[in-house]
Amino acid sequence: MSDTLPMFPLNTVLFPGMSVPLQVFEDRYRALVHHLLRVEDPTERVFGSVGIREGYEVGEHGAQWLFRVGCRVKMTEVEAHDDGTFELVAVGLDRIELEHLDTTGAYPVGRVTPLAEHAVAVPDAVAEGARTTFEAYCEALLEIDREPPAGDLPRDPTHLSWALAALTPLSLAERQALLEAEDAADRLRMVTDVLRAEVRTMHVFPSLPATEIARTRWSPN
Repeated sequence: MSDTLPMFPLNTVLFPGMSVPLQVFEDRYRALVHHLLRVEDPTERVFGSVGIREGYEVGEHGAQWLFRVGCRVKMTEVEAHDDGTFELVAVGLDRIELEHLDTTGAYPVGRVTPLAEHAVAVPDAVAEGARTTFEAYCEALLEIDREPPAGDLPRDPTHLSWALAALTPLSLAERQALLEAEDAADRLRMVTDVLRAEVRTMHVFPSLPATEIARTRWSPN
């Protein structure tokens, strides 16, 4: 069943259960935040986000080409500045598929459809393999005097898959592929493959993590 949501396309991909800080200074997205602040119930301050396949978050032309699968997101914290800009924290809720984007109003509005997660049993070996590979990646970071991600990993396989998707150094295309994976088992296998490749590359180029080799993306917003 389709629904409409305010939309905030980004030069990254958000995942369910993961939080992200956002700086908002362009007029259309400031208007979006003002709209959310007028929603009386803070738990209903929800918008949608999809990754920008081609284009930018800001500017006259803006996003030229969007991914269709994105995330429904809740604004959990917001700080207004004297210059009219905002800093906010948002947390991903669940996946959506963008059917149409209307950019004629004060802020973009999308017609979206919820995208259900396929409920499948994740083999213990798949979950533990992903966890072990991530631990090897963290050890490789320590060997080159880089701080690994802090915090304990979830035990639930679905939550684990989203957490590792957020923590793993990934290109935009890889992040999008993980978001579009049909179930947690596929997502964990994909993350494991990427992490193993990262560890191998870090052993070849010990001075820096592989994610810093021609993988960074500049975001103007």
